[in-house]
Amino acid sequence: QIISDEDNPELPALTFRFWVLGIGLATFGSVLSEIYFWKPQNAIVSALFQLIISYMLGNAMHYAMPSTGIWRRLNPGPFNIKEHTCITIMASTASVTANAIGIVATLDLFYGVTLNPGAAIFQTFASQLIGYGFAGLLRTLLVWPTYALFPNQLPSISLLQSMHFSGLLNRKKMKYFWIVFGTIFCWEIIPTWMFPLLTAFSVICLADNGRSAVIRNIFGAGGSNEGLGLLSFGFDWTLITQAYPLYWPLQTQVSSWIGLAFGYALMGGCYYTDVFQGYSRGLPFMSTALFTGNGSSYNQSAILGSNNQLDPAKYAEVGPPFMTTTYAVSLLMTYASMGAAFSHILLWHWTELWEAFKGFNFLKSGQDFDDIHFRRMKVYKEVPQLWYGSLFIVSLGLAIGMAYVGMNTLPWWSVLLFTVIAFILAVILGFIYAVTGFQLSTGGFVQVIAAYVHPQQPIQNMYAKLYGYNTGYQTFAMLSDLKLGQYAKVPPRATFVAQVSGTILGAIFNYVLYKSIVDAHRADLINPIGTRIWSGWNSQEINSAAITWGALSAELYSPGKTYFQIPLGLLYGFLAPFLLYAMHRLFPRQRIWSYLNMPIIFTYLGWLPYSVNGMWWPGFVIGLYTQWWVRTRKPRWYNKYNYLTSAALDGGASIVYFILNFAVFGASGNAISFPTWWGNPDPSVISVGEFITASFFEMIVINRNQTIAWPPPFHDVITSDQPCSDEVYLIALLKCKKFIYLRSLNYHANPMLGKSHFLAILRPTYSHTDIGSERCSCSFTYPVTLTMRLL
Repeated sequence: QIISDEDNPELPALTFRFWVLGIGLATFGSVLSEIYFWKPQNAIVSALFQLIISYMLGNAMHYAMPSTGIWRRLNPGPFNIKEHTCITIMASTASVTANAIGIVATLDLFYGVTLNPGAAIFQTFASQLIGYGFAGLLRTLLVWPTYALFPNQLPSISLLQSMHFSGLLNRKKMKYFWIVFGTIFCWEIIPTWMFPLLTAFSVICLADNGRSAVIRNIFGAGGSNEGLGLLSFGFDWTLITQAYPLYWPLQTQVSSWIGLAFGYALMGGCYYTDVFQGYSRGLPFMSTALFTGNGSSYNQSAILGSNNQLDPAKYAEVGPPFMTTTYAVSLLMTYASMGAAFSHILLWHWTELWEAFKGFNFLKSGQDFDDIHFRRMKVYKEVPQLWYGSLFIVSLGLAIGMAYVGMNTLPWWSVLLFTVIAFILAVILGFIYAVTGFQLSTGGFVQVIAAYVHPQQPIQNMYAKLYGYNTGYQTFAMLSDLKLGQYAKVPPRATFVAQVSGTILGAIFNYVLYKSIVDAHRADLINPIGTRIWSGWNSQEINSAAITWGALSAELYSPGKTYFQIPLGLLYGFLAPFLLYAMHRLFPRQRIWSYLNMPIIFTYLGWLPYSVNGMWWPGFVIGLYTQWWVRTRKPRWYNKYNYLTSAALDGGASIVYFILNFAVFGASGNAISFPTWWGNPDPSVISVGEFITASFFEMIVINRNQTIAWPPPFHDVITSDQPCSDEVYLIALLKCKKFIYLRSLNYHANPMLGKSHFLAILRPTYSHTDIGSERCSCSFTYPVTLTMRLL
């Protein structure tokens, strides 16, 4: 038995300690999550991190504060599991960057639109609290029944019960927890700061020594958008935990491994066979940004009118944008996973759907379920459906009102339409999340609909996604927290207060941090590649989807267009589960057909082309070892310690990563770099896991007063009538091992001069060009210094 049903109804929940620690940790978590939003590693703020911190602080408050007389109200006995769970729920609710803030940031970075702070924050309130209203209405379907396991909450409840329930076993478990916690805390300093090569260690890349771009693209994984990471092993738990090896059920992990295995072949094969024209146009192997046909960044403002809608005349002059092959294929798989989710739920979970919705049972209170934890919760007053319904109506009204403040984002009827769509998706995908712990993204599906409802309008497309996708995504998080409250026997009304409070605090501090980071690092966040410290890939993805679907859906996705196949992924995915279901019906004794989950397989087929990829192979080894070998060979140890191990590793890694972000990574000001060495190379020369493929051959310095003809011969400078307009030009003849793709703040380049040589003219302006399939960065300190590095 992993979860105990023990309970003491006399324990208080909404104590003074709850309010102090809940507000403090919610503020802290929302700040940290916003920092992570702009990092290349795609890290998250672990709820276990806040759970551990609140345990230490809660006990400290208990022992430090008086407990007699009037103080008894503020310090009502030992720190207990109910107030601890409420703190964790409040903090974790605030510790996810709201999609609304992502959209506000995208408007700021790519559209030059700065929303009024009040409008931005209230939009965030509305979109998230609508999702909470959904969660309350769906409790009878996705919280109270036994099949709604929510595997992601098992480490949290295992740790909570070990911390608060007495007995020799729990004392042993806590000793084990702190040993693992301390070990990972010390270790994480090494791969994250001192020895970043361990982020993704590839023997194949080291043996190749940078001679082949193919090797880097397939096996590289250490840098932002470097490669797919085949056989690359990461030793950074902050990354490894994103594979969820210790608590995802083996069935879920097997489907993800199958998707990843085919994903390596799919992404590499599509790129090198020039699917979607990414290879022939010299686009980067991995990036979520948009490019012109010659490989330079796509200037979206050049095709939009003053109202941020598509201007057909300007578009005809500029031409269509192009996506990298890997990103386009990933979108195709995302749509396929969405289509597969519909048919999967209808085929395998029709009975549960019918029981919940016939006669509108899901709206009725006082229902009974054969679940031990549900029965234990009957001693507490339940939150009436009226509360959730009222919260939903108020939030929806706020959303409609905010749509007309500052700028018109969506008409009122569109807010209603996409809210209904979000509810339908929440029901369907909530099943998958509750049973498997796996979340499917519905953003692309919603944007397909929005493209037809609001054609040629990228901003309205983003906001349609906000109310059609973010509200459903928030529903998943709220359902998960409601289940944790049920496991910990927290009074439902206390859980309600904790969730709503955390949502409000999170929205406020998400906004404050977004403004600070974007103002300080705007150039890095707009750069399609980013840096090792800061990356705007999340915002770039939001913008790319808005431009391609919102402004250019007909131009890009219509029959005969370059990306016509991408939305057809919905159809391909919808049909796929029927094959598995038919095989299951024909061969019911062959468990494999019911074991595989097509939505998960499709998702991981398209999962690789994003940022860093060093976590999948260690995740595979750890997941197979714990979820199969340990669970079958050592079941007692597994039940006692597996989820506790996950909690200790996630907690220790999260805490030290937070400390390092403010101490050395520059979140609080200037960064402090660890001394460069083989395992921590100078990022201005070469990034971790990336190798030089071009060497300096010849250079000519041209002063401002000189004039030249273009292109000059290799060894001469020729006078012409066209003066140079900048202070200094640098003309470099570079001898390259293969075709080179230059990207820098400091250059322009002419077309290729043969297969191994080209001329580049450098100056301090931002530009890039299509020269080939590999990518270099060229920077110079004029008048005479030239350095090369791969991006």
